[in-house]
Amino acid sequence: MTLITESAALAAFCERQAKAEFIAVDTEFLRDNTYWPKLCLVQVGGPEEVAAIDTLAPGLDLTPLLDLLYDPALLKVFHSARQDLEIFYHMTGRLPAPVFDTQVAAMVCGFGDSVSYEILVRKLAGAKIDKASRFADWSHRPLTKRQLDYALADVIHLRPAYKKLKTKLGKNGRAEWLREEMDVLTDPTTYDLAPQGAWRRLKTRSTDGRYLAVLRALATWRDTEAQRRDTPRGRVLRDEQLFDIAAHTPKTPEELGRTRGLGRDLAKGRIGQAILAAVAEGLAVPQAELPKAAPRSELPKGLGPLIDLLKVLLKMRSEEHHVAQRLVASVADLEAIAADDAAEVPALKGWRREIFGTDALALKHGRVALSSGGGRVTVVEIGQPHGAGEQAAQ
Repeated sequence: MTLITESAALAAFCERQAKAEFIAVDTEFLRDNTYWPKLCLVQVGGPEEVAAIDTLAPGLDLTPLLDLLYDPALLKVFHSARQDLEIFYHMTGRLPAPVFDTQVAAMVCGFGDSVSYEILVRKLAGAKIDKASRFADWSHRPLTKRQLDYALADVIHLRPAYKKLKTKLGKNGRAEWLREEMDVLTDPTTYDLAPQGAWRRLKTRSTDGRYLAVLRALATWRDTEAQRRDTPRGRVLRDEQLFDIAAHTPKTPEELGRTRGLGRDLAKGRIGQAILAAVAEGLAVPQAELPKAAPRSELPKGLGPLIDLLKVLLKMRSEEHHVAQRLVASVADLEAIAADDAAEVPALKGWRREIFGTDALALKHGRVALSSGGGRVTVVEIGQPHGAGEQAAQ
């Protein structure tokens, strides 16, 4: 067990790992009181040694570690990599690549939707993870032996899990399926937290353009302020306060002070002035430039039974091909297919179309039916196709 706190030791360790075929990587971080995740520890597992790198150690130069992560010739293995990758993207503006995510690979290989690390290593490595340190304060020093054991286990057992998943992918010919998912995971737009787009992440039912313009301005200001202060956006202004202000469009500190939980003193201060300026900005947007809510597609009446049939088909095909349902199609995909043969959804493209999409369209148009017998459901062809939108079930 190795805890690295000095630059020379880190440089030597990374130099040794640079010659490996792959490294397993995990992080421990905190985000309770900050906007950006606070990186506290990076665990790296090479073929023969593992180490926990104390990123909070005074004077530690992380350059060798970052060079290792950005080496295009070295594969980096993570489990559920998105938050880990976000940390490095925020630190440097770059994403480690190439990447192998064992959680996604497990979905491709039939381990179910979003399989946990504990379950995966139990099945593939025969190991049991001690979860006692999962919610530890990783910023507190010194780290305990139990914390380090827990942290290093995340990369120790990740190595054999990766090897077995790689073998499975080689046997079932699904490496390309995984590559498509890794392309999304290593796309910088996946981690775009530009304040200007913050309003689209808010869950509002309103489609009023003026309301949305004010909400957009408020959300942009809030995220900008939260990033500047490195504090959770909810501590600047809660979502329900944004909605309330956007709905009532206060013009004065007195009107703003009536917002629940805001308070008159805050409304009269710097924050209040900034909020009122954001409201004024939203109100000043020309009518022709008002934002529009994402279109909500209303499903034609009568599609409910068809969607239920598609769900059965999806479950059946996913089990047959040993792949997680979520990876093949979402409920939104099924609704889109039920309404439109040419729906722009992943389920009608590439390998997903091969194992599900083609049969989904055939079921929709009555060219095939679902039949049950002997405790299982099968797809059977029908001699005469029915009209568009009709379904046949036996």
